[in-house]
Amino acid sequence: MEVRSFAETDRDELRELFGRAGEGSPSASIWGHLESEAAIYLNPYMDLAPDSLFVAVVDGALVGYLTGCPDSSEFPRESERMTRAIKKHRLAFQPKTAGFFGRAMIDMAVAAPRREPTAGDFDDARWPAHLHINVAPEARGTGAADELMNRWLGRLTEIRSPGCHLQTLAENTRAVRFFERMGFAGYGPTPLVPGLRYGGRRLHQQTMVWSP
Repeated sequence: MEVRSFAETDRDELRELFGRAGEGSPSASIWGHLESEAAIYLNPYMDLAPDSLFVAVVDGALVGYLTGCPDSSEFPRESERMTRAIKKHRLAFQPKTAGFFGRAMIDMAVAAPRREPTAGDFDDARWPAHLHINVAPEARGTGAADELMNRWLGRLTEIRSPGCHLQTLAENTRAVRFFERMGFAGYGPTPLVPGLRYGGRRLHQQTMVWSP
């Protein structure tokens, strides 16, 4: 297995990997519309931060990737990217995705009078970097995720970053355990992610932080 920097020729294969990485986990998909989800979690990194994008390769095929940004204040916020994607693709009006947005509206309406927090952006100068990581099902347990994370954390150490954060799902216990093993720790509350369900259950955002 090789972990290397993203190359422009990886674009098409990485888009294909994006569509199937994470299968079977609570974080496999947000609302079931691949093009809009890639516009949030993949395309901006290929376009704006390609030097912070790493891929894992086995026998010439991509099996995992890590996207990141050393300083989140210099990158479009996740909420902004999400809002643009929702508007561009009119997701609230598409039959396949309307159910998600209907549930999200109900979740937020119920949470508001209870003052129940809901998921959002994370801003803290102590942990300015952020990352997203995904590995294909066939590559889980092979060390691909470890090598991707080591490459990223090594880069942050080299540039003397004060720290890094990520956001996963509290219910994705496999991911949480992996990040803990890589030196991350849970931070703050675990707010509801409106609209998101897994096995019929509501899901909650887990912020995790790492310091060198």
